[in-house]
Amino acid sequence: MRFFLVIVLSICSLSAYDAINGKVLLLEFNAEQSLALSKNGLNIPLLPHPTDAAKKIAYIAVSYRQHDPIQLLYTTTQGKQKLPLHITQGAYQKEILAVEPSKVSPPKEAMEQIKQESQEAHKIYQTFTPKRYWTLPYAMPIHSTITSDYGNARIFNNTLQSYHSGTDFRASVGTPILASNDGVVVLSKTRYYAGGSIVIDHGEGIYSVYYHLSSRSLHVGDHVKQGDVVGLSGATGRVTGPHLHFGFMVQDIPVDPLDFIRKVNALF
Repeated sequence: MRFFLVIVLSICSLSAYDAINGKVLLLEFNAEQSLALSKNGLNIPLLPHPTDAAKKIAYIAVSYRQHDPIQLLYTTTQGKQKLPLHITQGAYQKEILAVEPSKVSPPKEAMEQIKQESQEAHKIYQTFTPKRYWTLPYAMPIHSTITSDYGNARIFNNTLQSYHSGTDFRASVGTPILASNDGVVVLSKTRYYAGGSIVIDHGEGIYSVYYHLSSRSLHVGDHVKQGDVVGLSGATGRVTGPHLHFGFMVQDIPVDPLDFIRKVNALF
């Protein structure tokens, strides 16, 4: 299986790329030459490199359900070039889980709540905040055993099939959960599936999420620093037991959080 973390310094060096579904492709570009980048016709922001003023970076978020190639269009002072992005399907595992029946087949009175929560979340994740709040590498919200990886195919109660959009960490009820990096809280509430939830906007279309909390320390609008306590772990929402669900949303796409952190931190 091939995957490239590509450093692009001039238009002459560009070619086709490979990426894995559910991952972020992080590209680096020459700042002086680069003018624009798009993915299947949608603008992808060219952002300042965190440590090198001569470069710009771009996140290409690839959906877990992406199968078809993605067409990138790179515009520079020298012209335009099409960059095919080929998608390889990740070797994700399968999980069979047992949860409360109401979390698989919600009662009618819960359906409107679920719909509203979904719409609210997408509105948040589609918002691009121009400001970058962080200056340091990202950190883990807890140091514990991983109990479920991103991308695992999931079968709930032998019926409902989905996939895991984050990484789960073992955490007994009441364990402090820490902010992965600086940012602003844009969601703090208890939701039907995610339970006690905190979402932090890190700027530039990047959001970290912390689910199934038993209590929340932060409110919408709070500015947080890396390492601040966002809340305490719990077993709220659709769970099989106490744990933390940790994830990242990039361009309204849930991506592998550990992969994202590795790639961003490699810029430092």
